[in-house]
Amino acid sequence: MKIVLTAKGTNWESQIDPRFGRAEYLLIFDEESNELSHFDNSAIANEQHGAGPYTAQKVLEQNPDVLITGNTPGNNALQVLKKAKLDIYIGAGDMKAKDAYNEFKNNKLEKI
Repeated sequence: MKIVLTAKGTNWESQIDPRFGRAEYLLIFDEESNELSHFDNSAIANEQHGAGPYTAQKVLEQNPDVLITGNTPGNNALQVLKKAKLDIYIGAGDMKAKDAYNEFKNNKLEKI
């Protein structure tokens, strides 16, 4: 399973970024290979419009099964993500990435 988390940094100790569209980084964890990689999404911070759909497209390019973030993505981004039949979990905004992953594995995050 491949999992994408919105984050403020590039490792497991990074804080989850509660914002979906303007998340600084996307952490990508491949459970099969046990590899953690990242995508730098910080350039989106300067865009006036379209941050959510842009970030949604970047998430989908990673071909994930699951997205973990803080808050529900905006309507435009959510439409893009739902078409991909991606499982989306929210409520991790005050956690570190590793803690959010563990909460997901223990079924303690809210699925939307």
